[in-house]
Amino acid sequence: MRPVIRPHTGGERAAAPAALRFGYGTNGLADLRLDDALALLADLGYDGVGLTLDHMHLDPLAPDLAARTRRLAHRLAALDLEVTVETGARYVLDPRRKHGPSLLDPDPDGRARRADLLIRAVQVAADLGAHAVHCFSGTLPPGTDEDTAWDRLTEALTPVLEAATSAGIPLAVEPEPGHLLATLADFHHLRDLLGHPAHLGLTLDIGHCQCLEPLSPADCVRAAAPWLRHVQIEDMRRGRHEHLPFGDGEIDFPAVLAALAATSYRGLTVVELPRHSHAGPHFVEISLPFLRAAVPATEGSSA
Repeated sequence: MRPVIRPHTGGERAAAPAALRFGYGTNGLADLRLDDALALLADLGYDGVGLTLDHMHLDPLAPDLAARTRRLAHRLAALDLEVTVETGARYVLDPRRKHGPSLLDPDPDGRARRADLLIRAVQVAADLGAHAVHCFSGTLPPGTDEDTAWDRLTEALTPVLEAATSAGIPLAVEPEPGHLLATLADFHHLRDLLGHPAHLGLTLDIGHCQCLEPLSPADCVRAAAPWLRHVQIEDMRRGRHEHLPFGDGEIDFPAVLAALAATSYRGLTVVELPRHSHAGPHFVEISLPFLRAAVPATEGSSA
């Protein structure tokens, strides 16, 4: 039985509201060179970037990864941009299977390849001084029962968590609609199976909360607060997993951002529009003013 998720109320004294820091995901800027994308974000006043490891920007499988990462670290520092490392590139490991192989792959070698990618991501994150490394479980393979899939997931994540612990970098698992680990309750199930490791954290996608969680997105933020290491944000409608520009869905953004500030979340809140790269610079330009306007005046922001 999955645990019942309720908003986290914290201790008797609430922490002071945190200034929110906004970023934009490079998976929504796939048609731009990485340096051009970073310069655009810095010019427009973003605080950071959600860096997806992929062949367009920072290829985790190409030669000289450490040297390329060092150059990127210098560039991020020069632009005063913070970073979270994301691992949701569609075809980075297999040119024929979206997100394949996953941590649930029936082939042990496939699971090992995905785990190796995540371990590489941990090293990149450590070299960049990133807040966290994002990942997700993958979908349930045909013919695989859920118990077997959870066993595969915990086994595959174990060396990744060991690497994250050694590097001091949180591994932030994202509940993803349609995946084995789809909800906040599933995240807590994984924590239970792994024995509550300190470096296992949570990526919370605000749109996914609107899509399928029983709690409101703001209540999801409060429920997730103790484990929250990375936030992705976009608009979405109930029951439909489609990442939408702000204002095109149903989310109450002032309530969400107030909850994030009140829980003293310290990481980046990254705009997640991976299907809008065709107009990436336009959405980069309009998204930050929307978010800043939605921050309640009493909470403050990084503006």
